Amino acid sequence: MFEIISKSPMDTAAIGDKIGRHLSGGMVICLYGDLGAGKTLFVQNLAKGLDIEEEVTSPTFNLMNVYEGRMPLYHFDLYRLEQEYELEDIGFFDYVGDPDGIVVIEWADKFGDCLPDDFVLLTIERIAGDDNQRRLIFDIHGEAYTDFLREVEGLCQF
Repeated sequence: MFEIISKSPMDTAAIGDKIGRHLSGGMVICLYGDLGAGKTLFVQNLAKGLDIEEEVTSPTFNLMNVYEGRMPLYHFDLYRLEQEYELEDIGFFDYVGDPDGIVVIEWADKFGDCLPDDFVLLTIERIAGDDNQRRLIFDIHGEAYTDFLREVEGLCQF
């Protein structure tokens, strides 16, 4: 586990872009953070790193958006879901198992028991007293992404 202090939205965007350039198929990233913390900003720039040219928006009302780039990006927002069976209704488990795509899940903590064994966890927190600064805390669940976490730590040093 490690953390980075982002001093501005531009820093957060740059981190997302750098990480997007180093992702490989089958990866799952779970995003935790309050409304307005910067999760969608992070995903928008992660998508740029995946060479996705389409505008990336929050899937709050759609629940999931698919974007095509260097590899597919499946962007889930579970905020509005209430029951685990709803995950099946939206094809969640099919996409999470895609070895060729990248899955990003906002509000993943709502259904922690339904997440895969291995994923990257990114918590984005506001820093009190400064509306632009964020604490980005990177961790992993499982062991599959240990090397990736070390790589991200090196990439994200300012």
